[in-house]
Amino acid sequence: MNKTVTLEAIRSSRIVAIIRENEPDIALNAAMACFEEGITCIEIALTTPRALHVVERLAKVANLTVGAGTVLDAPTATSAIHAGAAFLLSPAVVPDMIRTCSIYGVVSVPGAFTATETLMALEAGADIVKIFPAKTAGPDHIASLAAPLPQAVFMPSGGVSPDNIDRWFVRGVIAVGVGGYLTADAAAGNYAAVKRKARQLVGAAQKLVIGSAR
Repeated sequence: MNKTVTLEAIRSSRIVAIIRENEPDIALNAAMACFEEGITCIEIALTTPRALHVVERLAKVANLTVGAGTVLDAPTATSAIHAGAAFLLSPAVVPDMIRTCSIYGVVSVPGAFTATETLMALEAGADIVKIFPAKTAGPDHIASLAAPLPQAVFMPSGGVSPDNIDRWFVRGVIAVGVGGYLTADAAAGNYAAVKRKARQLVGAAQKLVIGSAR
């Protein structure tokens, strides 16, 4: 694993598609639908049945960077890494997960919401801090966190759409996590809708001018 390569992949993609489904085949198909429309970073939530099997399948796809989400402990982190995950995410600051990522050279993305939690994530060695749930407070909340913590790198998760994606790229944000908006139609087998939304998100992300705020 190479953290530098993974971090650049996330930064270049600007979007991390969050896949959380009740069936592994649906998760795999939704992930591929997003990838085929240009989203090159995919998170498979481990609440998905046989999620590590999905991670393993996706890890073999050329030019796709796959991560595992909802990682809550070191053993699960290790299993996800062995399955091929290049980055791991959690909904909270889980020091054991962050340490495991550091050992294996994998990018860690713990979740935080407050300045205290963000600082805890940085102290533990987080590569990116996932602001979750981002929708609750909005982009201004992240900008407020970035002001006293300019060394932090953020990824807001939740509440992102093509219409507002530009608002989320405040200082320190390198990518956004998008879940329900993208995959709401996957369970019904409507992957055309997943592709359409992915295409719209990618188009909106490509128009962004990122850097001046950071």
